[in-house]
Amino acid sequence: MSELTPRPVRDSLVIFTRPMTFHDANGLGNVHGGVIMHEVDTAAGAASARHVGGPCVTAAIDELSFTEPVHVGDLLVVTASVNAAGRRSLEVGVKVEAEPWLGGPRRHTTSAYLVMVAIDAEGRPREVPPLVAETEDERRREAQAAIRRQIRQERRSRIGAWRPDVV
Repeated sequence: MSELTPRPVRDSLVIFTRPMTFHDANGLGNVHGGVIMHEVDTAAGAASARHVGGPCVTAAIDELSFTEPVHVGDLLVVTASVNAAGRRSLEVGVKVEAEPWLGGPRRHTTSAYLVMVAIDAEGRPREVPPLVAETEDERRREAQAAIRRQIRQERRSRIGAWRPDVV
């Protein structure tokens, strides 16, 4: 049994904003998906590290959906928090929104779910604190994370594990 202190979802919350420039975009003025993926991974790493109190690495991106383009001049608003905690891994949900530089309505542009693994000083997986879901929304996200975990496990058993030592 783990002796780690359970942590509420709110302790993992990360929100940051970054302006999108020409260096982030293609010739059409749309921000590259890879730039957004980088910000998603950064936010997931920060949220998981806050929950664990130490470093975490990305084990899988369970889903990454682009629903609207992000344009040069938009402010990218990235929000991440832990959805579920297992023994050594966490699922982090990340929501990306964009809003015009001079103000205006935010557009939900990207959703992602990442599996993060806590590591010790030698880079080996270590235990993570249990998660405390306090609100109805947090409990819904935790239940949905359990479904995604089941689907990952079924996919691995049906297709075969590429790296069975990871998650």
